[in-house]
Amino acid sequence: MLDNYKKIYMIGIGGISMSAIAEYLACKNHEVSGSDRTNSKITDRLESKNIKVYIGHDRKNLDESIDLVVYTAAIHDDNLEMIRAKELGIEMVNRAKLLGMIMQNYKYSIAIAGSHGKTSVTAMISEILIKAKKDPTIFIGGILPSINENFRLGDSQYFVMEACEYCDSFLNFYPYIGVINNVDLDHTDYFKDLAQMEKSFAKFARNVKDDGIIITNENCIEILQGLDKKIITFGQENSNWQAIDITYDENQCAEFYAVNNDIKLGKIKLNVPGYHNVLNALAAISVAFELKIDESDIKNALENFHGAQRRFELKGFFNNAKVIDDYAHHPNEIKHTIATAKKMHHNKLWFVFQPHTYTRTKKFLNDFAKVLSDVENVILVDIFAAREKNIYGTSSKDLADEINNLGGNAIYLKTFDEAVDYLKEKVDKDDLILTVGAGDVYKIGEKLLSL
Repeated sequence: MLDNYKKIYMIGIGGISMSAIAEYLACKNHEVSGSDRTNSKITDRLESKNIKVYIGHDRKNLDESIDLVVYTAAIHDDNLEMIRAKELGIEMVNRAKLLGMIMQNYKYSIAIAGSHGKTSVTAMISEILIKAKKDPTIFIGGILPSINENFRLGDSQYFVMEACEYCDSFLNFYPYIGVINNVDLDHTDYFKDLAQMEKSFAKFARNVKDDGIIITNENCIEILQGLDKKIITFGQENSNWQAIDITYDENQCAEFYAVNNDIKLGKIKLNVPGYHNVLNALAAISVAFELKIDESDIKNALENFHGAQRRFELKGFFNNAKVIDDYAHHPNEIKHTIATAKKMHHNKLWFVFQPHTYTRTKKFLNDFAKVLSDVENVILVDIFAAREKNIYGTSSKDLADEINNLGGNAIYLKTFDEAVDYLKEKVDKDDLILTVGAGDVYKIGEKLLSL
């Protein structure tokens, strides 16, 4: 279907998913260009691959020679380039629908959904398939260190991708294997409550091909009631796949056996921390066994997996204090991040948090405050707006005040430079610094490490 479009323009090309699509299309000999609000490492990489990127949205970026315009859910009808494309009568398609079109070309398509852990599970499955020499095509919502990319073009029938629930984007996908890692209320600018989210995930499961397989966390099994498809669960004692005899090293990386009735994998030693990564590994193992991947390839891939970028990633040391960056941006994700960090050897813990979107911050203000009130030193910087404008009257200072009202210890510092200066003065040997959030808070750690 895409062969009909020679010149393709992408609005929001610098996004982690859009950039992967841009690379795929370029590899398939389409002439690709696009725009984004700001320059970034991603836009620089696209430019290095001869994909033209305009910084800023401008009507002049489009003309009659464009055959197709691709846009993300974050792009609205008042966008100047959207308006121009409509004036020119150019065919338009959203990101998710285009991904769904690409997916149709692959027999063994795997879509990983869930409120949390999508990138980690996608990365684990990708590494297993690469280790097993299945040569997969990969679309991932982060940078996979083994390829230093968020995209890999394979030459086989294996296709792995994240399936984002925002605006029901994942309902454009019809995979052979659909993974539901968990379901937790989020994206409250779209989903009004958990019940609406659960209905969307149930629809995603129904989209799995009739001869396909659903891999789900046992906690989500109720939303799949009445579904006449093969379902494999992972989790604890009531699941098909379970982890037993779990132990942790000093970095909180687990060692365990994965079992499924009479199937027992040899002991697996993870190199990513926390119990949540045990569950992520079980999801990946479940997929791999359904694809009949050799046990040795599964074990080797998981044991050599050191995480996707920005997922509890060790960035370096500042004055003999560890600097770790993590993508957590939901109260439950932050709870797991804190629990893992507290079990690691450290003197003082410095938790630098950048809330992500005004709607999420406002909806979960009390939940964020409760979780963060249990941390000895919290530094809050301004909310990362992403696709939103602040029409909600919510600020990071509000969150700092609420944390302190609950007996916590939080300080609001407006800019990254203020946060860097504060940490520079306060941090001692053997402290642990976490930069946390889905925005650009990682730059604080990078600035510290550059001093």
